[in-house]
Amino acid sequence: MYDYFMEKFVWQMFILGTGEYLSEALNKGLGGVIYFARDINTKNQFIDLIKSHKQQALVPPFLSIDQEGGRVERTKNIHAGYLSQREAFKKGEDFLSGQADKIGKELKEYGINLNFAPCADVNTNPDNPIIGERAFSDNTEDVIKGTKIVSEKLRKNGIIPCIKHYPGHGDADKDSHLTLPEIDLPFDKMLETHIKPFKIMSENNIEMIMAAHLHCSCFDKEIIPSSLSKNAIGYLRNTIGFDGVIISDDMVMKGVQGYGSFDAVMMGIEAGLDMFIYRDADKEIIETVEQVIKTAEKDSYIKSKIKKSYDRILSLKQKYNLI
Repeated sequence: MYDYFMEKFVWQMFILGTGEYLSEALNKGLGGVIYFARDINTKNQFIDLIKSHKQQALVPPFLSIDQEGGRVERTKNIHAGYLSQREAFKKGEDFLSGQADKIGKELKEYGINLNFAPCADVNTNPDNPIIGERAFSDNTEDVIKGTKIVSEKLRKNGIIPCIKHYPGHGDADKDSHLTLPEIDLPFDKMLETHIKPFKIMSENNIEMIMAAHLHCSCFDKEIIPSSLSKNAIGYLRNTIGFDGVIISDDMVMKGVQGYGSFDAVMMGIEAGLDMFIYRDADKEIIETVEQVIKTAEKDSYIKSKIKKSYDRILSLKQKYNLI
């Protein structure tokens, strides 16, 4: 017998970009949509696009974007850019707070309710090809300060902040879009320098944390992305005590792609992920979700994990009056 409750639960765990199958996914109860520069041509066009997706949705969705400032800014086609996190932080707390307030107000006007920002990475590696100026600083305490300021300003404008990229992407020397970076730091060093911002923000009730596609030897000897690691996600959930939503970075990145879509999602669910991002609403991801639903119907352990994730997702949507 087909489990319609399980279908609803599983679809809520996914955030998809635009594409041929987005309407179908929204009609089935998709958890959210993520927008990129490719989707944004004019202000009114973007507002109308978001409205249309809300109307198609069986369940009110997260309407999300990566809007950090600097080189990660999706609305660059329709307005002058913001400073990167590092450059904004250098100008002082008042400037950083003011810029975050402007970003929050702008996103609210478009209809966005979730921002995958700020970065809570501590950029300790000067050769880091992916973080760099996206980090507030190479100093942990400064990163914590900047993360708190931006998160609070987003919240005040009704935008859910999602800090990233746990357990910290700052010491990487490779780009996880292209390969799986490996971070080989002792656990104490990783904790005090890179994990600490996530721990502090968890204590400050941050709503959502994004997990990175990078391997940390302090968590796992075998090569596995932290995003799919029971040890890494388990530490965030059980030791740090974070009970908000844990979401993956984009699941089509090379750092995780080698597992195959279905196997990667199942590993993520078992590790403790609540949500998954896919940048395109294509046929493959629709088939993956359907396969997860069928698997969950026969597996009580997976079913219980999915139900817990659904409860966290629903709780967050209710907190921000989305439902």
